[in-house]
Amino acid sequence: MSKAKAVNYKGPYGYQKQKDRESRSCVRYKCALTNTIADVLRQRPGWVEVKEDGEWDFYWCDVSWLRENFDHIYLEEHVRICHFRNHYELTRKNYMVKNLKRFRKQLERESGRLVAAQCDFFPKTFELPAEYHLFVEEFRQNPGITWIMKPVARSQGRGIFLFRKLKDIMDWRKDGGRTDDQKDEIPVENYVVQRYIENPYLIGGRKFDLRVYVLVTSYVPLRAWLYRDGFARFSNTRFTLSSIDDHYIHLTNVAIQKTAPDYDPEKGCKWMVQRLRQFLTARHGPEEVENLFQNMDNIFIRSLQSVQKTIINDKHCFELYGYDILLDEDLKPWLLEVNASPSLTASSQDDYELKCHLLDDTLHVVDMEGRLTGKEKRVGGFDLMWNDGPVSRDDGLQAILINGSFAVNTHLGCINDRLEQLRQLLKPTPAKKL
Repeated sequence: MSKAKAVNYKGPYGYQKQKDRESRSCVRYKCALTNTIADVLRQRPGWVEVKEDGEWDFYWCDVSWLRENFDHIYLEEHVRICHFRNHYELTRKNYMVKNLKRFRKQLERESGRLVAAQCDFFPKTFELPAEYHLFVEEFRQNPGITWIMKPVARSQGRGIFLFRKLKDIMDWRKDGGRTDDQKDEIPVENYVVQRYIENPYLIGGRKFDLRVYVLVTSYVPLRAWLYRDGFARFSNTRFTLSSIDDHYIHLTNVAIQKTAPDYDPEKGCKWMVQRLRQFLTARHGPEEVENLFQNMDNIFIRSLQSVQKTIINDKHCFELYGYDILLDEDLKPWLLEVNASPSLTASSQDDYELKCHLLDDTLHVVDMEGRLTGKEKRVGGFDLMWNDGPVSRDDGLQAILINGSFAVNTHLGCINDRLEQLRQLLKPTPAKKL
């Protein structure tokens, strides 16, 4: 994550005004950012920020610090850091696809094609320049379709473009997208080329994708939580395939949409996932929408399983992932990418409160204060969906469901009564009478 300018929205903390702040053991933290996470850490009872050279218990670092320092420091038992060492196995676009393809082949060998089909949730993808000839063969077998090019290590929609003709990428293939001045200094940048989803689900004629948050506290065993809140990010312009060069039509990244000439910062371009679920339920019925959300659960779990043996598990590490999911007109969810550093910069008061709640609940799950038993299925807005196996829901729905997808303990888009849940979960234990 890059450093971002702080936004002064009103903090959402009512339940944290506790009288026992002084009685808690102090948690010393460092934070490499100046946006929402810094606000949350600063307001957390009993947590104290330390300076550059001070000893710390908790560090919300950026990935560049991790890359440069993790292997050269000693971490005590209780210390926690917000990234796994090789998080990029899931969050770098080419590695994610490589691991998903490998995992799909593994499932097919072990369990057959029906189970392997559970991993058919990402578009046909090739890495360039390494798989250029394989891509050309596929391209010629499917003339006239649209493809999308994405740099493997960039974010916020930078460097992405659509094309339909090979000649549109011939210059890129030869020069790697570099200018004449850069050819001797900058190596060829790797891209992935994906089959573009030409039939996205539209609302009001506009394309959107979903940002969903998954928290992993361990890979061995795999322990993953899904947050109830999230949002849909809409394009600012009505969808059409007649203009593939217009980023305001095809790319839903807020960083791009907010530069549109008619963008309204007050209105924004987001829906809360609860609103989207209600809309889809009214249009398609609860059964079809429940199946859609279960298919998204399958994406989260299978993608994490695909890197479970690759990620270097470390008890000091956790990871808050930002999943980007696109729906097509048949209500099939597609995984676009997974972000190790989802944006924590707020674009509105509602966005700020969502991210503050998300981050605060992340800290509750990480539990530096030692207040949890380890048996919780829910903490704030997080539901435990996988704990070395599927976690059954409290409503009696079976953990493994029909059609091979997972029906686990998730409530994405359902009511998030996190404050009441936290009051019950973290209420002081009555003192025993002598």
